[in-house]
Amino acid sequence: MGKPTGFLVIERQDRHYTKPEVRLQSFDEFIVPLAPEVLNGQAARCMDCGIPFCHNGCPVNNMIPDWNNLVYKDQFQNALTVLHSTNNFPEFTGRICPAPCEASCTLNIDDTPVTIKTIECAIVDRGWQEGWIVPMPASHRTGKSVAVIGSGPAGLACSQQLARAGHSVTLFEKADKIGGLLRYGIPDFKMEKHLIDRRIEQMKAEGVEFRTGTEVGVDVTIEALMKDFDAVVLSGGAEWPRDLAVPNRAVDGIHFAMDFLTQQNKRDAGYDEAAAAPKGTISAKGKHVVVIGGGDTGSDCIGTSARQGAASITQIEIMPKPPVKENKPLVWPDWPNKLRSSHAHDEGVTRDWSVLTKDAVSENGRVVALDCARADWTVEGGRMQMKEAPDSGFQLKADLVLLAMGFLGPRKNALLEQAGVELDARGNVAANTVEYRTSRDKLFSAGDMRRGQSLVVWAIREGRQCARSVDQFLMGRTSLPR
Repeated sequence: MGKPTGFLVIERQDRHYTKPEVRLQSFDEFIVPLAPEVLNGQAARCMDCGIPFCHNGCPVNNMIPDWNNLVYKDQFQNALTVLHSTNNFPEFTGRICPAPCEASCTLNIDDTPVTIKTIECAIVDRGWQEGWIVPMPASHRTGKSVAVIGSGPAGLACSQQLARAGHSVTLFEKADKIGGLLRYGIPDFKMEKHLIDRRIEQMKAEGVEFRTGTEVGVDVTIEALMKDFDAVVLSGGAEWPRDLAVPNRAVDGIHFAMDFLTQQNKRDAGYDEAAAAPKGTISAKGKHVVVIGGGDTGSDCIGTSARQGAASITQIEIMPKPPVKENKPLVWPDWPNKLRSSHAHDEGVTRDWSVLTKDAVSENGRVVALDCARADWTVEGGRMQMKEAPDSGFQLKADLVLLAMGFLGPRKNALLEQAGVELDARGNVAANTVEYRTSRDKLFSAGDMRRGQSLVVWAIREGRQCARSVDQFLMGRTSLPR
């Protein structure tokens, strides 16, 4: 604990955003880092609690008090070593993780948690600037080979850990570039893609082979991989989007969020329009946009629509509006249910809750409005129950409707069909969190494909833990951390 009185004498201060009128002019990142002297003071606020609840709040179990203390002492390189010991890609989590660690911070009892996410990001960004982050190839080779399917954060973390253990790792990705939803889901204004590219270069130098444009189940079979590799890891994510069950769903102008976001990411990467939108351009320019879904993906749709020049943006959510402030004595240090607003909600949007979408109104085959009604929510038998409120119908003007209602699990495609593995009750690949083994020998699974839609930090955790299990399976022992 660098400064015992830090939390008493130093006010919480976090990164801030450039003004909306400035940041809406581009798709670049717009968070302004803290000055070094301010960051030093924020690290000094860490209480080094006897029971650091932030350890448990963080899915990768980051040793947060340790690197806070090192930042306070200006020992950034040591802080980076500690940070990397639990998290392969802190520059990702330092930008797009919702920071459950801060919700668990003891100082969050009075709503002033340590700015953990900001400090984490500053450590790793400093590491890249100083040249401290370099390839870490294995000192020996095991002669074992592993195929990893899917290059999102789970697949990347798993691949890097296995390569550092000395295995020959081949990472298969069906898209043309590595990164999964980090590449073609998260907008550039939240995380620029050069951050992924430099990690790819590091991993190549560590021995990972990347095969893009290769869809397992189509371009190569699972059976071929099972024959050619000593172990195979399924980390293909949860890409099956929840659809809108209304009579006129098929009219033009209603799209899944990921189709919309991917196009813009490709434009930002320099693709021409034919390559970015081979099935037709989805644009919010000049349109009245309705985003259905109140989570992070919905927020990404708002920010992207605003930058494209939407005439208006409305975000609706079927669930009731959460409380502005959680019941702290009841929920702390767990993740609270409360109203969350992102930068996008300051960029020009109308928000509404308890809205049930009943139908799409179209003219000449294209959506022009949504028929909606109010949802009444009650608790019956400990479960939330919804009924349509009588005489509550209304209409929303809509030229473009973006469906951001979450994901149901992995796509039921040739990959899963050929894998022939057991699925759990929710349709995810069945595997426990100790061994990550599926019902089929040599076949493992991690990340959203196993646990369902989740956070980037959970994906990294599962990828790391799965790598340990694969290493144990191949070698009979392992030195990889959980």
